[in-house]
Amino acid sequence: MCGRYAITLPDDAMVQLFSAAPANNLPDVPNYNVCPTTDIHVVTGDAEFGRRLVSMRWGFVPEWYKTPTDGPLLINARSETIAQKPAFRNACRTRRCLIPVSGFYEWTKDSDGTRWPWYIHADQTLALAGVWQRWGSEDNQLSSCAVVTTGANETMSQVHHRMPVVIDEADWGLWLGEQGHGAATLMKAADEELLSFHQVDRAVNSNRASGAQLIEVA
Repeated sequence: MCGRYAITLPDDAMVQLFSAAPANNLPDVPNYNVCPTTDIHVVTGDAEFGRRLVSMRWGFVPEWYKTPTDGPLLINARSETIAQKPAFRNACRTRRCLIPVSGFYEWTKDSDGTRWPWYIHADQTLALAGVWQRWGSEDNQLSSCAVVTTGANETMSQVHHRMPVVIDEADWGLWLGEQGHGAATLMKAADEELLSFHQVDRAVNSNRASGAQLIEVA
């Protein structure tokens, strides 16, 4: 799964990287401890208006929820079942998005049950596959999203059995629906050589922790 991440790229750099028009309510960056239910940066595509960099709640809210907390917190969507699950099947066809991250965290447990965090990253900003949804009335509308995950590749399996789907830059348009059909073929594990990881301080176990030291080698 993907339950915590870091984003250090400034807004204007994200705008340039994704060729996207920015909204005026983007979350603060850098943020080394992005947690579920907070607002995050999301890139959407639109045939009429082009790409936009917007703010959305991390935690997908299905249209039938009476309140945003009416059911389970859906921060991830499994690629293997996303097309069949009622919560995600429409979004995976028509409302796909990219979620920029500098890296993300996963945890392992030792024999005593202690959770040890690891920071997984690449040499460049990663664009995670996501799906999004509008919920509520026009007067009180909430946009929310989930990260698409898949089975881990051999490298990542040393830390966790699943990983977020990473979309290559050449495929951003396909995932966003700008280049016709075929997005389903992108829901696979990243190449082995893309990601690196190192252990970090257990301070990040707290969702209130902050600061660049969270991603430093422990």
